[in-house]
Amino acid sequence: MSPEPSHPAPALPRTWRPLGVRIAGVAFSLMLVVLCAVVWFSWSPEIRGRFDWFQRGTLVVLGLGFLSLYLSLVRSRVVATAEGLRVVNGFRTRDFSWPQVLAVNLPPGAPWAVLDLADGTTVSALGIQGSDGTRARTAVRELRAVLEAQGPAEPR
Repeated sequence: MSPEPSHPAPALPRTWRPLGVRIAGVAFSLMLVVLCAVVWFSWSPEIRGRFDWFQRGTLVVLGLGFLSLYLSLVRSRVVATAEGLRVVNGFRTRDFSWPQVLAVNLPPGAPWAVLDLADGTTVSALGIQGSDGTRARTAVRELRAVLEAQGPAEPR
């Protein structure tokens, strides 16, 4: 198998976000709101009147819980700047200097990219989703090019 051709490093700052997850998050959120509205208004006023404020509040809290899960997936991203790499996974943000990041990998069938760090650990990068196919492979190639352009990583 021949080595992967070099990809030009993109201009910094550069942000990679998952497309499929964002589309699914918005679509499912809208479907959830529409479904709840249709069901609520299809009931007669007598049935809607049986719901007390606590029950209505419980439904709102559950809906907000689902929306917060979607938001955590939708806001995932990887941002490359001249100073380093920022990885936002859900509601957690981690910043790495360039020497801390050794490599980025997206094996076939993997759900998302993984960063190999100089301290021997790995970090998932949910901003590059394997389900995005060619878009994800291009993002990994671009991120590798940025890593190469930043110079050698810290020794282990």
